[in-house]
Amino acid sequence: MSAPRVRFAPSPTGDLHVGNARTALFNWLYARSRAGVFVLRIEDTDAARSAPEHEARLADDLRWLGLGWDEGIDEDGARGPYRQSERFPLYAERAERLVERGVAYPCFCSTIELEEERTAQRAAGGAPHYSGRCRRIPRAEAAARRRSEPAAIRFNVAAGAGGEVMVTFTDRVHGRIAFPVTQIGDFVLMRRDGRPSYNFAVVVDDLLMEISHVIRGDDHLSNTPRQVLVYGALGALSLPEFVHLPLITGPEGAPLSKREGSSSLGWFRERGYPPEALVNALALLGWSPPGGQELLTIEELVARFDLGRLSKAPAIFDLKKLDSLASRHMARMPPARLAALAAEHLLRAGLLPPDRPVVGLAWAGRLAMR
Repeated sequence: MSAPRVRFAPSPTGDLHVGNARTALFNWLYARSRAGVFVLRIEDTDAARSAPEHEARLADDLRWLGLGWDEGIDEDGARGPYRQSERFPLYAERAERLVERGVAYPCFCSTIELEEERTAQRAAGGAPHYSGRCRRIPRAEAAARRRSEPAAIRFNVAAGAGGEVMVTFTDRVHGRIAFPVTQIGDFVLMRRDGRPSYNFAVVVDDLLMEISHVIRGDDHLSNTPRQVLVYGALGALSLPEFVHLPLITGPEGAPLSKREGSSSLGWFRERGYPPEALVNALALLGWSPPGGQELLTIEELVARFDLGRLSKAPAIFDLKKLDSLASRHMARMPPARLAALAAEHLLRAGLLPPDRPVVGLAWAGRLAMR
């Protein structure tokens, strides 16, 4: 079996949070445990919300956790570029191929027309979906109109399904999943402004980057049938192995509050949590180590990590458990490591002189050991 290739593909529209940090960690652990490749790809097609400072902070948080990457932004790699905003020609070319084969078609519907259609469907008691009216435009007429009218490109679901009534795939956590083709409306591949949709770009990228395992949150499970259809239309010989990680909740089963981890990793860094403890706590969100041992170093996590030990049940993020792990990790840290953590925290708080790092480190070490 060849070495796995996995990826973490965040959008630079905000900070790294518990949920996507757990996704990054599980991808990293699987790559490291199988001598594989961990790719960092940036999904920045949302130009209005994406920002370089968010990307820089994401990269810094991953490095702080100890999750370096083998390919991606700021690293070498033969399958780049690794920012989606730099890959637009790749998406446009492949979308045009699908149009030529009749598996996709131009859609000239305006935003107003689409909203009117959805409103009418809701009023009639149905689920909103695209009716496929532009699919019925003769190809020669559609091609002529594209020369003077802006158009999106939609996937022809019926053609892509090839007569099958169900889209099927296997997920490592959930098993075999079948989704009725009739419940999937013709979805957008390329928007009118030339930007790709998520469900199209992610498949093009994963194919070209030869991603073998797609490890991501449960919230992406509903996207997968559309992506399976795109894989087939693009000529993929096989699907990647899908691994959808369980939802993360607070102790009472409700969505995470800011205090329970929905805030950024910066929240934990500012409060002095060591990355060793946070990595340990994140690893236990939906994965159980063999033997039940919970206090684990990152090296021990790599040695024990196995996708077969993932859970379907929602994972509970408990700040009290993180506090306990942090205390236990700090209790067994070498003095130099403890001093470095203390110095970093005190420097950020303005309590150490930045121009005297050696003296400050020695002082912080003595303070931390008390």
